[in-house]
This record gives sequence, structure tokens and C-alpha cells, in this order.
Amino acid sequence: MEKATNALFSVSREPSPSKQRSTSQSPVWRAATMVGLLIPRRWKRSEQAAPAMSGREVLAPVVEGPDSGEDWWGEDERKGGWGEWLLAQLGKAQVATGLHRQSDMRLLLGVMGAPLAPVHVSTGEPLPHLSVKNTPIETSSAQYILQQYIAASGGRKLLSSIHNSYAMGKVRMVASEFETSSKLLKNRNAWRDAEPGCFVLWQMTPDMWYVELSIGASKIHAGCNGKKVWRHTPWLGAHAAKGPIRPLRRALQGLDPMAIASMFVTAQCIGEKEVRGKNCFVLKLCADPQTLKSRSEGPAEVIRHVLFGYFCQKTGLLIHIEDSHLTRIQSNSGIEAVYWETTISSFFDDYEPVEGVMIAHSGRSTVTLLRFGEVAMNHSKTRMEEQWTVEEVAFNVRGLSVDCFIPPALVSETSSLAGGCT
Repeated sequence: MEKATNALFSVSREPSPSKQRSTSQSPVWRAATMVGLLIPRRWKRSEQAAPAMSGREVLAPVVEGPDSGEDWWGEDERKGGWGEWLLAQLGKAQVATGLHRQSDMRLLLGVMGAPLAPVHVSTGEPLPHLSVKNTPIETSSAQYILQQYIAASGGRKLLSSIHNSYAMGKVRMVASEFETSSKLLKNRNAWRDAEPGCFVLWQMTPDMWYVELSIGASKIHAGCNGKKVWRHTPWLGAHAAKGPIRPLRRALQGLDPMAIASMFVTAQCIGEKEVRGKNCFVLKLCADPQTLKSRSEGPAEVIRHVLFGYFCQKTGLLIHIEDSHLTRIQSNSGIEAVYWETTISSFFDDYEPVEGVMIAHSGRSTVTLLRFGEVAMNHSKTRMEEQWTVEEVAFNVRGLSVDCFIPPALVSETSSLAGGCT
């Protein structure tokens, strides 16, 4: 299995034979070849990532925030969930331990590796047609902007004909800044010290996706089989996600026009703003209270998750997204609550047509992880950055099947108890 996994990522390190991302036939050929690599190395019960669990034990949900740099995930903590663990870690300032390279890597991958979109959407459902009758101006304006985006991205007919897709690219990640009430640490040579890596993303309608991301010697993989979302890391093993299934945020970074249009279909237009010299329409989407409640667990309460999309008025394309995710942690001992706010701001560039579909081939994200609400002396802010380029994209890859999106055995066996998606 390990050899097959290494083989999978070795493809991403090879240059394209023709060095043409949009017109070369090599992406389709290489994508079809990688299907054969992906299927045989799917999850086996003998995988060494986590020990076997009994039917009464549950998997902790996906943590949409920093992971600890310690080997803390024992049996008691596994039962308690990430919220209770985080309470025990508040006094340890685990984010500050990012000065160590291994902790840095876990922090980067834990926060930036595979974040999810705010709400559930299904790309298998047809997009609604523009309607202005009995519709608020903010909503009808957003629908009109999305119609322009669909047309600019390739058209409704072409986008609806895509049943699966494959994307492969390179990434670089770095923790660039750490700030407390008493000091500010900056990495002056941030991109010189950035960790290089690569990613592979597979998607299939309806609502199935699988991503592998490797940085240095560490790797995470996550996926959705249309029923549950899961993530696997070397230090935590497999985890199911609470709440409804949601798309991968990386797919919204200019890689999946249908997912982007479906995500903002219920958004509202809140005005205009200039982004890097381009006039943009701004759409705002908020996760509803029911979704937020389903994602909460024990003392950890998800208060809000808001997504902003910036659509260029000149081209109609999405060039910037920003989302903010706020979680409140209340201790059982009655001390003041602690808040974790994660803000991710992403810019997309280098739009090029791939088989008639406009795809962003490069971009950059900045993540700000803010902890506040307790004693002021313990407030902290961590800044992380990512740059990525998309090397190859292909659509309707032959041989890709639902077997490629089967979750790990541990998630499948405990799905009814793991806070899995419903």
C-alpha cells in the first residue's frame, strides 16, 4: 500500500511531457493511469495509521482548526472528542509550539490541508433559473452574477456534461507569523523556508471527492463518498466529520465552477469592492443555525461560518474568496469561554481553458488563526500562507468509479456512532 501511495505522488513531481496544461492530452492519459494506482491501494484493515476499534468506540470528528503537536490521541481522549481535548490544551499554548518543525507541519496540514466549505450543496442538482419576481433585490442580483459566472466558465451545457474531474498541482506552505500580547515573531525568510509539496484531487458527481496532500514527509488525505466526510492524518488516524456533507474548500479555489455556482446559489449580493485593481461584485453566504448546531460537539459550539465571494465585473470569474469560522469553547469548570477564529483568504490567478472550462491555475491563501476571550495575556494570533499551482486538469476520466471514494474501514464500521454526516 505504501509503495502505491508513493507511486501516486511521484506522478505529481514529473513535468508534463508537453508542458501545456490546457491543450495537452497527457493529463487524460496520466489521470487514467492514476486510477489504477488509486483503486488497489484503497483502505485496508491492516493499515497502520490507527488500531482497530470496537463497535462501541467512536471516532472524533474532523477538527477544523489546529491539531496538537503531541501524541495525545489516546483511548480516553478519542471517546471525549476534540472539544474536550482542546479545553485541556488551552493552558499549553500549543500554537506557540509551532517553532518546532514537526509541530509546524501538523499545524499547517491541520488547518490548511483539507478545510471544508460552510454549507452542504449538491452539484447533482440543477441550478435554478434567474427569477426576479417576488425575489429580494440582493438575491436576484446574486443569481444574475452567478449566471454571468456560469457563462464565463464555459456555459451551463458544458459544465453539466462533466461527471468527474481530476486535478494535480504543487503547493508550498509556511507559518509566517506568531503574535502574543507580549511579543511578535516573524519569519523574515518565510518563502525560503516554505515546505514544498503536491496534491491530487478527484471529484465525481454527485457529492463525491477525494484529496491527497503531501508536504515534506507528512501527508493527509480526506474524502467524501456522498454520505459522510472523513479525514486521515498520520498522527490522528481516521476521523468522521459532524454535520451535513460539505464540499472541499480547495475545489472552490477556481477548480470546480459547478460547485462554486451551487455554493453561492443562496447567497446575497452585498455590494461592490475593488480587489487588486479589479472591480468585483461581493456575494455573502452564511451557514444556517441548524447546520452550525449539527457541527457543534459538547463544549465546542460553532457560532458562525461565513463565506464571501468576489466576482470580477469585467470577466465574470471568481477571483477571491474569504471565509471566517468561529468556535466557542466553554469549560466545564465554569471559567471564561475561549474563542478560536480561523480566517482564510484566497486569491486566484492564471485562468486558462481546459477542454472549454475556465480553471484557475495558480493562487495564494493566507490563514489567520486567532485565539481570544480568556485572560488577555494568553491571546495569540498565528499567520500561515500557502501558494499553489495547478499542473494538470482532466474531465470525465475513464475508469474512475465510486470505489475510488470508499472511506477508511474504521470510518465505515463506526459511521453510525462517529457523528457521521446525515
